[in-house]
Amino acid sequence: MTDRESLNRKRNERHDMRSMRSRMWPLKVFGILVCVIAAIAICGFAVLQLWNWLMPALFGLKLITFWQAVGLLVLCRLLFGGSRGFSKGRRGRWGGRGMRERWARMTPEERETFVRGMKGRWEGVAASPGMDPKG
Repeated sequence: MTDRESLNRKRNERHDMRSMRSRMWPLKVFGILVCVIAAIAICGFAVLQLWNWLMPALFGLKLITFWQAVGLLVLCRLLFGGSRGFSKGRRGRWGGRGMRERWARMTPEERETFVRGMKGRWEGVAASPGMDPKG
């Protein structure tokens, strides 16, 4: 086999893979959609069962429906979960290695400005009881 035939064969294989991927994306989207719906259903069912088992007995509250359980799940996610799952990184812009690299690139003047700015943010914050603010 010549180099030209080998190159043409590789090109054709890549083209076949691309066309197969372009045909497969609707299945991937459908699969992801099914998984999301299943996760919502399972979590909603768990909240429903736990609420209906515990809350009436402990606090005398009424039973809830499945959709109320899903709404409660969404409300808790908004109130307590934030958007952690949708951020760019686990720690965001300032956490982890990114901040270390940024600190390493700063000049001494930039570092001093940064430290002064951070101290200014924490000046009005009350210390915890029993904590020595000087030390």
